[in-house]
Amino acid sequence: MMIPKTHPRYTSLMLREKISQAMKRGIVHETGLIAHGRGETFDYLIGERTLPVTKGAEKTAAACLIDSTHPVISINGNVAALAAKECCDLAKTVGAQLEVNLFHYDKERVLRVAKVLKENGADAIRGLHPDKKIPDLDHSRANCCSQGIYKADVVVVALEDGDRCQALKNMGKTIIAIDLNPLSRTAQTATITIVDNVVRALPRITEWTKQISPDETQKIIQDYDNEKYLREVLDYITHRLRNFEKAGMELF
Repeated sequence: MMIPKTHPRYTSLMLREKISQAMKRGIVHETGLIAHGRGETFDYLIGERTLPVTKGAEKTAAACLIDSTHPVISINGNVAALAAKECCDLAKTVGAQLEVNLFHYDKERVLRVAKVLKENGADAIRGLHPDKKIPDLDHSRANCCSQGIYKADVVVVALEDGDRCQALKNMGKTIIAIDLNPLSRTAQTATITIVDNVVRALPRITEWTKQISPDETQKIIQDYDNEKYLREVLDYITHRLRNFEKAGMELF
């Protein structure tokens, strides 16, 4: 599909097309289209941009990754379709592992996702041969690698399901969630929630990791309040909904 760059929603439509093509290639499960549409709705609500208040969340995420001894970035089909290169760039910057983890598990799709990551610069990829299970999860997302997610102290999860986020947190892990829906179980459960589109958030986190010194990390982490941040995001959305007509803004 040819989308002219002059279209007012060019970027959003290109992301939608990436998800569509990735489903046809067997990278994204068909239910991933629904998940993407839900996220797109919340992206509309925040104006399809990174909110100023999100700066603190992204900076804290970067501080946690710098401070981590065994960081892992969890990859599903949608993340691979939209932001494979951005995930690989962040992983290389902070020395994180990449692990494929799918809700609708299929060995062939795992291999396709891994191939996308390799094409975008990944060296080693975990998740091809899971040998551990996350406690208290009854579905296939419980499968993980003993030297990857199972061992991790910090896990980056994007476009996630809330029960796995909670289960990982119950294991004592710091969870960095990238989720456009501030009301989701994932957003409410994570240690650090970044309410932003994954294609915007990951490069910004990577950039922060280059600016923060190891001496700063603990203070940044200690000063962060995820509940306060989520309230500020919801306040912004509420204010925007109430005032967009007066300001002449277009939501959709």
